[in-house]
Amino acid sequence: MPYPRAPYDELPRRDANHTPLSPLSFLPRAAAVHPEHAAVRYGERTYSWAETYQRCRRLASALRTWGVRRGDTVAILATNTPPMFEAHFGVPATGAVLNALNYRLDPPAIAFILEHGCSDVVLVDREYAPLLAEALPKVERPLRVVDLDDPAAPGGERIGEIEYEDFLAGGDPEAPWELPDDEWRAIALNYTSGTTGNPKGVVYHHRGAYLNALGNALTWNMGHHPVYLWTLPMFHCNGWCFPWTLAALAGTSICQRKVEAADIYRAFAEDGVTHLCGAPIVMQILLAAKESEKRTFPQQVRMLTAAAPPPAPVLARMSRAGIEVTHVYGLTETYGPAVVCAWKDEWNGLEIDEQAALKARQGVASLPLEELTVADAESLQPVPSDGETLGEVLFRGNIVMKGYLANPKATEEAFAGGAFRSGDLGVRHPDGYLELRDRSKDIIISGGENISSIEVEGVLYAHPAVTAAAVVAMPHERWGETPCAFVELDPSAPAPEEAELIAFCRERLAHFKCPRAVVFGELPKTSTGQIKKLVVRERARALATSAST
Repeated sequence: MPYPRAPYDELPRRDANHTPLSPLSFLPRAAAVHPEHAAVRYGERTYSWAETYQRCRRLASALRTWGVRRGDTVAILATNTPPMFEAHFGVPATGAVLNALNYRLDPPAIAFILEHGCSDVVLVDREYAPLLAEALPKVERPLRVVDLDDPAAPGGERIGEIEYEDFLAGGDPEAPWELPDDEWRAIALNYTSGTTGNPKGVVYHHRGAYLNALGNALTWNMGHHPVYLWTLPMFHCNGWCFPWTLAALAGTSICQRKVEAADIYRAFAEDGVTHLCGAPIVMQILLAAKESEKRTFPQQVRMLTAAAPPPAPVLARMSRAGIEVTHVYGLTETYGPAVVCAWKDEWNGLEIDEQAALKARQGVASLPLEELTVADAESLQPVPSDGETLGEVLFRGNIVMKGYLANPKATEEAFAGGAFRSGDLGVRHPDGYLELRDRSKDIIISGGENISSIEVEGVLYAHPAVTAAAVVAMPHERWGETPCAFVELDPSAPAPEEAELIAFCRERLAHFKCPRAVVFGELPKTSTGQIKKLVVRERARALATSAST
């Protein structure tokens, strides 16, 4: 007769031993344990963790008086200021979902997102009030607007029914801090570039935000009380979940309206910044600073950068400037970076070019990501770890989105085969590190912003003289990549100049999406008439190389 097994699974789950995971739990702890420690610093203003907790409770309470409840959407159109940080806690504390809007978009895109995301309330910085005012007539659903009347904001007028500080004053600083009853509840909505024009709404859940926030701290070994400089927009993947990371670590957020060299160096020297994140353009801004803008600082500063890998000379100059750079990779659908080029001590003795080649690789899964795979796009079987065989990059784990809002077709396609299909192509090296080789979705990453080549091509095709168009990424020293357009013209139509086509695009697209260069001529095509994008990309790279020599 077999011996009985221990009845482990008979022990029930109780309220005493199981709580849904939510990053909202980090805030009351930071306020209780480190009430006087600086949480947010912006210009002359500093809010402690106790004050930040009270302000977030006031925000949640005030939103509830406006009828905001679970499942509603609250949008915010603002730069990296205290209200944007507070919205990451106060909005989801009502059970609502935070939709941080990209202020670089044009009015039609803002209007589409507000309508598609079913926003009920919008908080708007005065600088972007004109942008929202132009978008609102295109939104059919009723929206209530709160003004963020920052004295440092350039231009703009109040367009809302109440100013933010007055709105907070009507909230209860002692209002109950409610966590979600289910960690699968949505916490945030972020829109990614759509390949056919309209963006897709990526839905995050509390569990993923909680785990990624802690994963940031552990993967980057941030330690206690980090001082974090906001150069990465908080609208971008919720600042890669760092608002919640900083609450978990009781760190200090240094907020700035603009990303400018003098302000960054001042923050390094006077605020003791230890960490920052950003696109490669932030490095270019730092390295291109005038001597009068630079400041010395004693601490080691650490930076995470995504998008195009930094070239060896840039890494060397950043190191000499006292800034250690780590390369990461991810998508909006993975809460931001989910892959990190984890550095190994044995690489420290290598030449800078060899180190740069290693840092250019995207790396390995971050701690909260369960599985990172490079697989054959058809069979979904892992490719050999030979550094040569191309495969699609697949993600699986708790920091993968819930899905695309109100888009079941796109959601099913993204999860076909049991993992999230990134559409990115890469190889796996013998040591297990991932290196991207191409983007099958043809997304161009310029200054950290995603640009859909198909969207830009659609605008070019609208020009009466254009018969064929291909838009690809061109390497750029400052922006990492910029769009480069290759076009064929109708010989019977008046031929436009390069400047005319660029202006044509600027009238119809957000300016950062528009081509920086246009090349005229016959496009390479397959036997079935498809444009050979790989050949076009090589031409763009060659053009960039010749321009720099």
